[in-house]
Amino acid sequence: MAEWIEYGYWGLFLASFLAATILPFSSEAILSLCVYSGFDISLTIVVASLGNWLGGLTGYYLGYLGKLERIEKWLRIKPDKAIKSKEFLRTKGNAFAFFAFLPFLGDLIPIGLGLLRTNPYWMALFMAAGKVCRYVVWAWLTLQALS
Repeated sequence: MAEWIEYGYWGLFLASFLAATILPFSSEAILSLCVYSGFDISLTIVVASLGNWLGGLTGYYLGYLGKLERIEKWLRIKPDKAIKSKEFLRTKGNAFAFFAFLPFLGDLIPIGLGLLRTNPYWMALFMAAGKVCRYVVWAWLTLQALS
């Protein structure tokens, strides 16, 4: 993990981007190392949030390219239930993007919202808010542990 720090903010950005994909990667550990190494805390939070947010948007776009009909067929979802679920998530589902920072499940949220073709602007806004909140809390916890 320490080798990511050698690349400074670029290493943090790349680690955060990769962590937002389905790759099992911990951007929080890199963020903590940056804070410990004396990097500017505000810039560290911004860089990590931006990288993670762009990684989430990549997942949304990949989901957007998918075919919902195949999912319905493979999972044997009844058409009337699928229509109700799609409409609910299209109108109110963007708020779920806030939780895209969660481990494991969070990587699937943007993909699912893209697959359902939710409003990309609201989804991006909610997802950005969640990712910034997560890194602010993590940086604060790191500072508390160091003091």
